[in-house]
Amino acid sequence: MRIGILGNGGMADALGTQWRRAGHEVVSGSRSGGLREAAEHGADAVLLAVPYEVVVDVVGGLEEALRGRVLIDCTNPVGPGFRLLTAGGPAAAERIAAAAPTARVVKAFNLCHEDVWRLTPPVFDGRPLAVPLCGDDQEALSVVRHLVCDLGCEPLNAGALEQSGLLESTAALLIRLWVGEGADAQAISPPRDFSGARG
Repeated sequence: MRIGILGNGGMADALGTQWRRAGHEVVSGSRSGGLREAAEHGADAVLLAVPYEVVVDVVGGLEEALRGRVLIDCTNPVGPGFRLLTAGGPAAAERIAAAAPTARVVKAFNLCHEDVWRLTPPVFDGRPLAVPLCGDDQEALSVVRHLVCDLGCEPLNAGALEQSGLLESTAALLIRLWVGEGADAQAISPPRDFSGARG
């Protein structure tokens, strides 16, 4: 695949490195240069990995270059005090979709620190990491599922893009528990047999 990455921080480097290892052609750009080139290169997918505070401006400035592109949003709208900056809505992914209405936005990869994406593969106690995805376009979701599998992870259907706020709220909670409290956030979730799910 031809993948463009908007950003040059830790998430951009970690995911880009893994996708290059998987054989994809990856071009990165930053706000200091190369964003348009990266967006235009990403014929198959574009990863949006810039700070949340600038995502709408970045995407809005690249609207034409992102036309029809699969745009993967891994951002987290979390501010000081682990506060969700989009409380009350719309979600960050929805704001991004509004700024680039012809792009096909998928929310993914936002629940883990960049160090997780550097693992080859991210497997814990013998279980591959699951990556929830939110999006409305089935073809776009299929592309992102493929990229998730290339990392050695398992994609999970987390609903339409309108559900992406749940992923962003979950990230805010996990960051608060891990960073703010030093807690084992995995301990809050019981095994599925005890979740009340049937079948």
